[in-house]
Amino acid sequence: MATPVHRYPRAAFFFAVYGALAALSVWFAYELRFAGPEVLSGVEGQAAEAYLYIQRPLVLLWLIPLKVLLLWAWGQFRGVFYYFRLPDALRMGFALAAATAIAVVLPSIIGSGNPAQAFSLPRGVTLIDFNLSLVLFVGFRVSIRAMRERFWNKGSATQGVVERIAIVGAGQAGAQLVAELMSRHGHGLEPICFLDDDAAKHSLQIHGVPVIGAPERIPELAEKFGVTEIILALPATAVRRIREVSTLASASNLRVLVVPSMSELAGGRVRASDIRPISVEDILGREPAKLDDEAIDAMVKGRTVLITGAGGSIGSELCRQVAARSPARLIMLDQCEVLLYQAEQELISAGVGALITPIVGDVTDIDRLREVFVRFKPELVLHAAAHKHVPMMESQPSEALKNNVLGTEVVARLAAEHSVAKFVLISSDKAVNPTNVMGASKRLAERVVRQMQAETGGKTSFIAVRFGNVLGSSGSVVPIFRRQIVAGGPVTVTHPEVKRYFMTIPEAVGLVLQSATLGHGGDILILEMGQPLKIIDVARQLIELSGLRPDIDIEIRIIGLRPGEKLVEELQHEGEQYRPTEHPRVFRFVDDSDPKDSAETLVSRVRALLPLERQACKQGMRDLVPEYVPFAE
Repeated sequence: MATPVHRYPRAAFFFAVYGALAALSVWFAYELRFAGPEVLSGVEGQAAEAYLYIQRPLVLLWLIPLKVLLLWAWGQFRGVFYYFRLPDALRMGFALAAATAIAVVLPSIIGSGNPAQAFSLPRGVTLIDFNLSLVLFVGFRVSIRAMRERFWNKGSATQGVVERIAIVGAGQAGAQLVAELMSRHGHGLEPICFLDDDAAKHSLQIHGVPVIGAPERIPELAEKFGVTEIILALPATAVRRIREVSTLASASNLRVLVVPSMSELAGGRVRASDIRPISVEDILGREPAKLDDEAIDAMVKGRTVLITGAGGSIGSELCRQVAARSPARLIMLDQCEVLLYQAEQELISAGVGALITPIVGDVTDIDRLREVFVRFKPELVLHAAAHKHVPMMESQPSEALKNNVLGTEVVARLAAEHSVAKFVLISSDKAVNPTNVMGASKRLAERVVRQMQAETGGKTSFIAVRFGNVLGSSGSVVPIFRRQIVAGGPVTVTHPEVKRYFMTIPEAVGLVLQSATLGHGGDILILEMGQPLKIIDVARQLIELSGLRPDIDIEIRIIGLRPGEKLVEELQHEGEQYRPTEHPRVFRFVDDSDPKDSAETLVSRVRALLPLERQACKQGMRDLVPEYVPFAE
C-alpha cells in the first residue's frame, strides 16, 4: 500500500525542529563548558579553543542525526505535534538518555582527550548536553501544547452559553476532567472550583482550578461564583455522599452531572469529559461486589456457553459479561428476533462478533432445542428465558406455566441428556411464598431443576439463583417512572408502603456467574440484596433528579396494589436451610424436604393445567405449590 503523501512533509518538519533543538543543545553545551574567561587562557585556553572550533563542528555532524534517529525510534515522529503528555515526555527522555549513553561510551572505545577527535566528547559536555536537551525538547513541546490550548483553540470554543461548573471530588477523575476540558474546547463547560472532603487539599489548585472547601459550600456557589452545574467525580462506592451532595445541589437549584467511573476511564471506553446526568443507580446503588474473576474465567474460557432469553435485560447482560471472558462459542437463543438482533449488534460493535451465534428459538420447542444441543454441544447453560411481568401473567397463567415451567424442563432435560457441566436457572424472589402466577411458576421451575438433579445421576449440576428487582430492566418501575416524569406526571405508585429489593443489572449478572462457580447440584442460591427500598421513595428521588419537586411539579398518585402484588418480597421459604458460601454476597438455601413428584410427573401435572380456565388453572397451581396464595379476583 502506498505511503500517504502527507507523511513526508510531517517527517521533514519533525526532522527540522528536532535537528535545530539538538544543534542548539550541543552548541551551548560546549559554550557553557569551554567559553568562560577563566578557561580561555594559557595552555587550557588553547585546548578549549580546539574543542570549540575543531571538535564541536565535527560532533554536530554525527550527534544531531543520532538524536533524531533515536527520537524517531522512540515514536516521536508518529504523534500529533501539539498533543504532548507525560508518556510522550518519558519516551523522549529515554531517547535522549540513549544518545547521551552512546556519547559517553564512545571515548572509552576510540580514545579520549584529543580535541581533534569527533567521537571524544568530554564528559562535562555530554552531561550538560543531556540536561539542555531535556529542557529544550520537552519545554518546546509543552509550550506548543500550552499555546494551542490557551490561544489557538479560542476560535473553536462553543458559541453561546458556557456553563460554570464546580467539581465535587479533587481526585484523579476530577483532575482528568479538568485537564480534558482545558485541552479540548467546545464542551461549553468552564471549571470554576473544586470541592473535596479532604481538608489537606483545601486552598490548593489542580490545573489552575482552586479547591475552595468541602461540598457543604454548595449553597453559596451560585451567588458567589456564578456556578450553574455540579459535576460529581466521586467513587461509585460513596453512595451516601453522592446522595447528600445531590440533595444539597437540588436544594440550590443546581443541575447535577456525573463523571464516568475510574474502571470505565481505565478501560478506555469513555473519556472523563463524557459526563452524564446523575441517575437513580448512583444514589440507590451500593458498593460493587468483588468477584472471583479467576474462578469465573475458568468456568467460561474456552467453553461453549448457551444463554436462553439472550435478548432480555438479564440475558443480554449475561451475553456481554460471558463474551468478555473469551468463551469458545456463545450461543444466544431468544424467541424475539428484534431483541436478539439488538443484542447481537451490540456484541459485534464490541468486537466479539466472531464468538457469537444468535439463534431464534422457543425454549418450549424441544425439537429446535435438541438441534441446538446436538450441533453446538454447550458445556454451560444459563437459562434466563422467562415470562416475568406479574400483572400480565395473572391474566394468562397458562402462558406463564408453559414458558417458565415447561420451557425450563425442556432445556434442563436436554442439558442432562448432553452431559452439560452446569445448568443455571435464573429464578426470582417472587418464588418465595408466592402470591402471583409468575412467582408460583418460578417456584415450580426451581422444583423441576432440583428434581432433575436427583434423577440424572449428577453428571450435570443443576443450580437455581434467586434475586430481586434489577434497576432499569424491562418492566421495572424505574423506566416507567422516567416515562411518566417526561410526560409531566402523574407518577403512579401502587401503595405507600410497598418495598422492593434492588440491584443493578451488571451486579446481578456478575453475581449469577459467581454463583455458578460456587453452587453444587441441587442448590438454590440467593444473592444478598441489601435493604428493601420503598418504591415511593424511589419515585421521589427520580423526580428530584429531574430538577422537579414531588407533589408540586409532579404528582405522585397512589393507585392500589395490582393483582398478585405483595407489599414486601421475601427471600426464604420455610424449611430451607441458610448456609453461607465462599462469597459474602451469595448464600445457599438447601431444601431438605423430599419432593413428592418426579420431574416427569410434575411436568405432566403442569401440562394438564394449561387448557383450564384462568381461576381453575390458578387453583391447580395451588395444589402443586401449597404456599401459593392466589390473588382473589
